Amino acid sequence: MAGARMETLMARTRMLSHRARTALRKSAVDYFRGDASDWLAFVGLLLTVPAIACGTIMLPVWFSPSALVLPIVAGGLLLRPASLLALYAASAAALIVEALVLGPYTLGPARVTPGTVLVVAACGFFGLVIAQFRSRVGVPWRRGGTMLFDLRERIRVQSKLPSLPRGWHREMALRPAGGQSFSGDFVVAARTNGGRTLEVVLTDVSGKGMEAGSRALLLSGAFGGLLGALPPHGFLPAANGYLLRQDWDEGFATSIHLVLDLETGDYELLSAGHLPALQLSAGTGRWQEKSGEGPLLGVYDGAEFEPARGNLRRGDVLMLFTDGLVETADRDISEGIDRLTGEADRYVAAGWDGAAWHLIEKVAKDVNDDRALLLIRRSP
Repeated sequence: MAGARMETLMARTRMLSHRARTALRKSAVDYFRGDASDWLAFVGLLLTVPAIACGTIMLPVWFSPSALVLPIVAGGLLLRPASLLALYAASAAALIVEALVLGPYTLGPARVTPGTVLVVAACGFFGLVIAQFRSRVGVPWRRGGTMLFDLRERIRVQSKLPSLPRGWHREMALRPAGGQSFSGDFVVAARTNGGRTLEVVLTDVSGKGMEAGSRALLLSGAFGGLLGALPPHGFLPAANGYLLRQDWDEGFATSIHLVLDLETGDYELLSAGHLPALQLSAGTGRWQEKSGEGPLLGVYDGAEFEPARGNLRRGDVLMLFTDGLVETADRDISEGIDRLTGEADRYVAAGWDGAAWHLIEKVAKDVNDDRALLLIRRSP
């Protein structure tokens, strides 16, 4: 009988322990995501204030009165404004206690000076500004970084090129301005017509880097939904209409739409104010510009886009790129295109694996603009 009771007690203990661990883990996850209350961080930071005050009074050599800025700075990142004000009140009380116990600052070092009060007050002010900004936006800092990371990864996933059948090679490189994580250049691609046709859209949104990243994210999602859902000749008019409806101050973009038949190599290029594509002919070894005609996206309604047609024979290469790759303040577009084709000629004999990334490194490594390059090659 006693053994059965002991087993029952142990089973209940294990169950309670499991529930406690589950609740603690869920609370930690919710806190990281910003869904939980900040009471845990508040209590922890509140306890550090008297600990620092005691250390300053008892061990002034190791603890400075200005050490109170540590919980204040952490509170500015972790707490909501209401909790932060309570922490500030505790820190102010600790400063008063330290000043009374240690005596006037004129009697020697390691005392509460006016400079100490100013430093603590300044840190508290900036912490409160940050906390109020987070509260207004509604995204805690713990979740804010995760959201930015998620947005960046969504752009990368949407720009991923689909796999191509044997005999075709494709690669893309994208470099944001200033080494940032967000770019105003993006690619959306899909295989349509039962997988026989490859459709690729390379777009350059007005602006660069972070200032264009949010618009690029919105447009990449919309363009990805339109691609394949409309006939090829209907894509750019629909994209133009979508951009006009946004009513942005800088609401224009350039775009080039490639429609490639993967069985015959025939293609169409429809351009909305974008730079021409470049085709390398394996037979002659020369580059030729290919471009359709059409206005910028988001300028006026009813725009028409005339395609340019061509064919990729075996060994041919088609290159799409944005203006950041070939245009700078001290170099015009034609000179940049000549430099790009000159560097690209080096890969004709060596093979094109990794060529997109290396071409950006060689041609426009330190340019303060977004750069994107797409290569499509039909194997010999």
